[in-house]
Amino acid sequence: MSVTRTEPRPHPGPALPAPYGACPYGPPAAYLDAARTAPVSLSALPDGTPCWLVTGYAEVRAVLADARFSADARTPGFPFLSPGQRQLATAKPSFIRMDDPEHARLRRMVTKDFLVKRVDALRPGIQRIVDEAVDAMLAKGAPADLVADFALPVPSLVICLMLGVPYEDHELFQSLSRTLLDNTVGHARIAEAHHELMDFLTRLAAHKREHPGDDILSRLVARDDLTPQETASLGFLLLVTGHESTANMTAVSTLTLLRHPEQLALLRDRPELLPGAVEELLRQQTIIHLGLSRVAKERVELAGVTVEPGDGVICMLSTANLDQELFAADGGTCPTALDVTRDARRHLAFGFGIHQCIGQALARAELQIVLETLLRRLPTLRLAAAEEELSFSTESIVYGLRALPVAW
Repeated sequence: MSVTRTEPRPHPGPALPAPYGACPYGPPAAYLDAARTAPVSLSALPDGTPCWLVTGYAEVRAVLADARFSADARTPGFPFLSPGQRQLATAKPSFIRMDDPEHARLRRMVTKDFLVKRVDALRPGIQRIVDEAVDAMLAKGAPADLVADFALPVPSLVICLMLGVPYEDHELFQSLSRTLLDNTVGHARIAEAHHELMDFLTRLAAHKREHPGDDILSRLVARDDLTPQETASLGFLLLVTGHESTANMTAVSTLTLLRHPEQLALLRDRPELLPGAVEELLRQQTIIHLGLSRVAKERVELAGVTVEPGDGVICMLSTANLDQELFAADGGTCPTALDVTRDARRHLAFGFGIHQCIGQALARAELQIVLETLLRRLPTLRLAAAEEELSFSTESIVYGLRALPVAW
């Protein structure tokens, strides 16, 4: 990495990934410290390669919206936090690891399935799935694990219905997804899990050609402008991201509200605040703690430093979403605090620019329905374990809880 410095000199940032400290309810303190010091700092990847850490809100937006920064994982200099993740991102990349026009061509294949109008039509079906999950918990009795009994099966069922994946295969793809998102898993196991899930989806796609249904995978295999590999890759991306992120956000959001009973009471009294509360939870509890990676294709001036071609850049959504000036304007509450009345709509939890999360309308709908249903049907919901006993998946690309014991 060639670093050209303009004044002031770049501040040293933490080595990546930074370790978690005593507080599990936010990103590692080292990232927050870096954000307070400078919006762009010079850090290092686990193999010692220098990398720019971008922690400021304006700077994160600028990078993610700038075509001079590539999302293509095959570009020399693209930053990876582990060899396993390098293997996953470069072997057979999905469109989120591509640049236009390749990215746009593949993204267009599924965009209409995730438009707000299409998602709104799914809301009654999502509500039925959520109600059935609550029914099952009530029938089983307290205590329950909100992750295993509710947060994970709800989005898994939804994405299975949308894609046309048999739900009886959920244990397979959930297990493989956890492996693929684990930042500590080695190259060989990542390759094995990737091959197993791609093989599953390739066989399912072949079945859909002979027995099509009203689902995304059936529509994809009917196209004549997609290769079987591209079809399987699209299914892979939607299946893995379509359940894991929403499941983690459901559990983290529920825990956050239980830890803030005054905010929980406010939502019960004023349910019209729920859509805004979901945005606030997405902002304050951004679960992409390891950031979004890019690599510079050209020389770019960014917050007083010069990023050279081939320099890796990691954009920290979690620190950007705690921007003091933006989210505590006009004497508002501290950005690190939860405030369900805050206008949090400008958060970056779903990214920014052309690679912004394609499933954000679905995620919002699921979270709104899930939280409204839990508040309404389980008004005495509470933790069934001490907070210090909770275990967080700090090794995963998508931060979350391993389990959440609850009672009512």
